[in-house]
Amino acid sequence: MNWNRSEELFDKARQLMPGGVNSPVRAFQAVGRHPFFVERAQGPWLIDVDGNRYLDYVCSWGPGILGHAHPRVVEAVRRACTKGLTFGAPTAGEVELAERISTCVPDVEMVRLVSSGTEAVMSAVRAARGYTGREKILKFSGNYHGHSDGLLVKAGSGLMTQSVPDSAGVPEGYASCTLTAAYNDMECVQRLMEENAGKVAAIVVEPVAANMGVVPPKKGFLEFLRQITYKHGSLLIFDEVITGFRLALGGASAYTGVHADLYTFGKIVGGGMPLAAYGGSRDIMSLVAPLGAVYQAGTLAGNPAAVAAGIETLKILMEDPGIYERIDRRAGMLAEAFRSRGLAVNRTGSLLSAFFIPGYREEDGRVENYEDACKCDREAFAAYFNRMLERGIYVAPSQFEAMFVSDAHEEEEIAMTCKAVADVELTEIFS
Repeated sequence: MNWNRSEELFDKARQLMPGGVNSPVRAFQAVGRHPFFVERAQGPWLIDVDGNRYLDYVCSWGPGILGHAHPRVVEAVRRACTKGLTFGAPTAGEVELAERISTCVPDVEMVRLVSSGTEAVMSAVRAARGYTGREKILKFSGNYHGHSDGLLVKAGSGLMTQSVPDSAGVPEGYASCTLTAAYNDMECVQRLMEENAGKVAAIVVEPVAANMGVVPPKKGFLEFLRQITYKHGSLLIFDEVITGFRLALGGASAYTGVHADLYTFGKIVGGGMPLAAYGGSRDIMSLVAPLGAVYQAGTLAGNPAAVAAGIETLKILMEDPGIYERIDRRAGMLAEAFRSRGLAVNRTGSLLSAFFIPGYREEDGRVENYEDACKCDREAFAAYFNRMLERGIYVAPSQFEAMFVSDAHEEEEIAMTCKAVADVELTEIFS
C-alpha cells in the first residue's frame, strides 16, 4: 500500500489544525504512524484517498451498527436535507425519535436531544445535581464520559485521593467535585460513598466500559451500584453513548436487567450524524428548562437531518432484532481467533478487545479494570495494528479502544479477519 496523498494532506492539516486532526486519537500517534485520509465508505469497507481499501472495525467509533452508507439511512437524510438543514424550531421528527427512544428504553419517560455524547453526559450530570441538590459526582477510572471539565479527572491508585484534572485548562474546583473509584471495585465505591455521605448527586458509569478496551462489569457490580445509590439518595447514570442500542435494542438495562435513573445515548442513536440524547424519569427530566431550573439549550439540537438518520436507524433495528444475534455471533468468532493466539480477550455482545499483555495465561483471568488494562504492551499493540493495516484490516489505533462489529460484516469478511489474525507473527511482535 502507498499513502502518498494521505501524507500530503496530513502535512497540510498539521499547519491548520492541532495535530492535524479534529479528535486526538485520529492522529495515530499511539501506533507510531500518520493517519490515512478517508474518501468514502460502503458497508464494512473504507476507501482512502490513495485508493487503499480497509475492512473497518472502528465503525466511526460505534455508530455504524448497520455498516457505512446504509441505503435507507442515506435516503432518509437526503429527503430531510431537501427540506432545509436547520430551523431552530420544533419538527415532527424530533417527536418521533423521542418516542422511539422511549419505546426501546421504557425507563426514559422524557428525553432531550443534543448534538454530542459529551453534551449529553454533561447535561445528565447537571440534571442529577439539580434534582438532588448535591454537588459531587462519582465516576470510575478508565470510564470516559466526554471532555466536559468536571469529568476529565483521573484516579489515584484506585483509592480515594485528591482528585487531579486530567487536562490542562480544567480548574481544580471542577475536579474537587469529582470522586474517582476503581471500576469493578465495590469496596472502593462503598468507602467513597460513606466518606461523602449526603454529598454525592450521582454515580456515572459506562455499564460496559469501552474506553480502556472493553471491560465488562463483574457479576453483581451494576446491581451493587443500583443498591448503594438507593441507600445514599443518589442517582445512577448509565453512560450509554457506546452501549446504547448496541448491546440490545433496549441498551444496557435490557442486556443486564439493571435500571438506571438517567441514561445518555450517542453514536447509534444518530445513525452516524452528530446527535445524542439524555433522558430518564418524568420527575427528574421535568426539572430541565423550560419546565424547570436546570438550564440546557442548543441551536442545532434535534437537527432535522440528524434526526432523520436516527429514526431510520432505529426503525431498521426494531424491524430486524436478528441483527443483534448476528453481530454477537460474528464478534464471538473474532474473539476466538484472538484467544487462539494467546491474547487476553474481553467481549460483550458486538464489542470486543484483544489485550497485548506480555506473558498472559488464560488462568490469569480477564482484564477487569484500568490498572489491568495498563499492563498491556503498547509497542506490541502498535506493531500488530500496523501489520493488520497492511493486510487491509482497520482496527482502532489504540490499545484502549473497542473493536465494533456491524451487520455489514458478513461471514466472508469475518473469515478474512480471522485469517489475518492467524497470520500475524506475535512472537516477533512481543520480542
